[in-house]
Amino acid sequence: MEKIIIIGSGPAGYTAAIYAARANLNPLLIEGPQLGGQLTITTEVENFPGYPDGVEPFQMMDDLRRQAERFGTRFVSGSVTKVNLSGDVKTIVVEDETTYETQSVIIATGASAKFLGIESEETYRGRGVSACATCDGFFYRKKTVAVVGGGDTACEEATYLAGLCEKVYLIVRKPFLRASQIMQDRVLTNPKIEVLFEHNTLRLTGEGKVQGADLIYRKGEADEQERHIAIDGFFLAIGHQPNTALFKDFVQLDAEGYIVVKEGQQTTCNGVFAAGDCCDPHYRQAIVAAGSGCKATMDAERYLKSLK
Repeated sequence: MEKIIIIGSGPAGYTAAIYAARANLNPLLIEGPQLGGQLTITTEVENFPGYPDGVEPFQMMDDLRRQAERFGTRFVSGSVTKVNLSGDVKTIVVEDETTYETQSVIIATGASAKFLGIESEETYRGRGVSACATCDGFFYRKKTVAVVGGGDTACEEATYLAGLCEKVYLIVRKPFLRASQIMQDRVLTNPKIEVLFEHNTLRLTGEGKVQGADLIYRKGEADEQERHIAIDGFFLAIGHQPNTALFKDFVQLDAEGYIVVKEGQQTTCNGVFAAGDCCDPHYRQAIVAAGSGCKATMDAERYLKSLK
């Protein structure tokens, strides 16, 4: 019987493990297939405190992991395939083979950015393709970038990048923006932003990194035509999908699938806590995720003491 199991190996999961280990909870952390989660698709982390010269994401994740290990965290590699979080004893199944029992659980499974599904996205991921303007926009100062999407997030990303970049293309597949009126006004009146309505991205181009994008205007219509834009960066802002489907029968999710937390990081299921991007549709920053991991462990520690 474990006291606490942490599911997830991003900033939230590792920070939760550090605090749990230092509290003598002897935590078990289950690492999924992508160590570091979304953070690892960026090129360099410059906005996490303690790294004045910036740090590569894999190095930062290794630092957090080693810190958790130093205090006694145990690690299991593999994907969680089944859970039962009801009752006082929770069960976690890894790779349909090994079952663990625990008194408390911290879910830190993160969220995955939605991509267009074109082959060149994978080719240039981390080399010009990003899903986080706040994380990577700094690298494109005084350069030209494109943002894909037509909602509030896309308009926010485009506006943010316009404060750093020479020019921002906003690629919108519909003939209108879905964003709130105030966000539309900010985009449409910004001289650095050019909105390309009714455009779809065919492919990204460049030698070793993104240098351009081939677009198609009014796809499938009589006046369909292709055009090329020269860009240095390509930002996706078409939404995120929280990795929470496995837990939907046990904890409350909002309309977009994010775990609902109350009173700190407590979920609607007794003894189950959530941290990081799986319960955060707003900030999605490593430092925020790490802070919520700390909170989740402190909440779990109080819960475990109440059982005694």
